[in-house]
Amino acid sequence: MASVTARGMTLCILALLNFVFVFITGADFVRFISFRAIYHNITGESLLCQDSVPWSVALRDSSVLKSVVVDLGLLALFIVQHSLLAWAPVKQACQSVLGVLNRAMYCSTTALALQILMHYWQPVTDAPCLWSVRNAPWNTWFPLLCFTLHFLCWSIICSILLIFDYPELLGIKQVYYECLGLGDPLALKSPRAQRLFAHLRHPVCVELAVVLWLLPALPLDRLLLAGSLSAYLALAHSLDTQDCAYLSVQLHSKLRLFSLPQDSTVQNNDNHKQE
Repeated sequence: MASVTARGMTLCILALLNFVFVFITGADFVRFISFRAIYHNITGESLLCQDSVPWSVALRDSSVLKSVVVDLGLLALFIVQHSLLAWAPVKQACQSVLGVLNRAMYCSTTALALQILMHYWQPVTDAPCLWSVRNAPWNTWFPLLCFTLHFLCWSIICSILLIFDYPELLGIKQVYYECLGLGDPLALKSPRAQRLFAHLRHPVCVELAVVLWLLPALPLDRLLLAGSLSAYLALAHSLDTQDCAYLSVQLHSKLRLFSLPQDSTVQNNDNHKQE
């Protein structure tokens, strides 16, 4: 019993450390994606690009090319990590070695790849912007509009993550169920739900696209970031008509709960769990 308890405590500590690391990385990612770009546009603290430099000159600048190569390498690192560990043969091999910590390991390595990307990212300030809102009064109002929409999108992203069972996404629920002897939490879901989760790797594609592209100014390095991540999100999206039909049924069932009397809510919740 002592060995089982010690193993359970070790698993819980590792899962909690993973949660803290991922949470901190998520906060850093919000700052990296939204705050840095919009803040510089509002305050004018530093230039994000040089509109006076022609593209023909900028693309021959060694400092610009060096920054582009570094940024593309960082994006490749993140995409390879995120895809390789989600590949079925690698995922099964990791599952056989790590067991219930497999999901936590995936989240931790993803957070580590993001930390490396954010820490070593090279802004391209010696090239022109693809667009830049600098004429009054839009140079004040448009950054504020971007800030508002970014805040709304990040709020939606956090809400969707909570709806999609945040503890299970981070691998905490797997450890909790293992300590209680309940098995894999995903195995307790319906086959249609398991099929949906297998296809829906990124449930917040639209919101991420908004925060990636909606900026007062779009420098070259941001184009690389937004273009690469948008293409990756689009290629990883594999929902089909069956998944959409299941989502539609679940949405209507949840909306129906708000219109039912209180005494019938419990019965409908039981039916929803069976689905």
